[in-house]
Amino acid sequence: MTDALVIGGGPAGLMAADVLSAAGKSVLLADRMPTVGRKFLMAGKSGLNITKDEPLSDFIRAYGDAGHVLRGAVEGFDPETTKRWAVSLGQDIFTGSTGRVFPKSMKASPLLRSWLSRLDQQDVEMRTRWRWTGWQDGDALFETPDGQQRVSAKVTVLALGGASWARLGSDGAWAAHLPDQTAAFRPANMGFKVPWSTHMTPYFGAAVKGVGLTAGAQATRGEFVVSERGIEGGGVYMVSSAVRDGAVLELDLLPDLPVEQVEHRLSSVRGKASLSNVLRKALKLDGVKRALFNELGRDDERPVAQRLKALRFPRLQPRPMDEAISTAGGVRFDALTNDLELRDREGVFCAGEMLDWEAPTGGYLITACLATGQRAGQAALRRLQTL
Repeated sequence: MTDALVIGGGPAGLMAADVLSAAGKSVLLADRMPTVGRKFLMAGKSGLNITKDEPLSDFIRAYGDAGHVLRGAVEGFDPETTKRWAVSLGQDIFTGSTGRVFPKSMKASPLLRSWLSRLDQQDVEMRTRWRWTGWQDGDALFETPDGQQRVSAKVTVLALGGASWARLGSDGAWAAHLPDQTAAFRPANMGFKVPWSTHMTPYFGAAVKGVGLTAGAQATRGEFVVSERGIEGGGVYMVSSAVRDGAVLELDLLPDLPVEQVEHRLSSVRGKASLSNVLRKALKLDGVKRALFNELGRDDERPVAQRLKALRFPRLQPRPMDEAISTAGGVRFDALTNDLELRDREGVFCAGEMLDWEAPTGGYLITACLATGQRAGQAALRRLQTL
């Protein structure tokens, strides 16, 4: 029998294993993929954003309705702690102009290698290509290349991920083993389908920069990409949960100008200039913004200035869940204690994306995975100390 079984080798599982093994407990970590940390590595391909340097109250607010239940975990592993953790693994870090924090290497692989080395020094036993298939008589069952394996552990931490990017190991299949504790999965931080006309074809792949995006109560400023399939990118992801839930997405093509100044500039152009030339000359709109105005605003009867400040998309459908960066849904917090222990299965704790929370990109996802992994690991450690 091992002291602790950790199922899932993403940031939450690795953090739980780190906490337990650092305290001298025997830890077996099992993951269904050939190697651990695959989604973590993918997240680092465009620059590993580990956290965001901002007041803790603002940081927690980014988790929306789940903020009040995540508060305890995030306060225990806040952005400052996240930065110190990265430095402890030999990674110099820097903070960008928007407050986002990155390793100077911009990659996940050096950090992951250092972390795995530390876990190896702490005698964490790793098993890959082990798929968890539930419990039998209190033991965890796994399908492995060597047939079915059975593991008896004093405590277990589940860190099984969400339901997107199945090829990297997160397919949500584990929910079948926790049917009474799990809320349905929904995509988060995803793009949306847009039925473009052929008018937009020349702009597929173009970035739309420096715009305001509003959906319901969510608002942000950023950029996104127009693609053949629709829209995607950081600005869209920031408001994606509201759009997914039915809010209309509006674009402010001129966020630095109040509507009165837009009206003044439009009226200052005289003669027989076409509207497209007016938008280009008077308002300095680039080609893709003018194309979006023509695409989305042609049947809108509001004055031009109002359309430019609140260009409305039709009701949008999200891209398939497996394309989403993350997911909402998973183990409900009412099925857990404050220590992230399953109420109906003593000694089993849950952490990471498998919990029912969501957050925008920008460092919030990784920080909460680390934070809940630490909280689950610490709670499991306290349980071991009472046995």
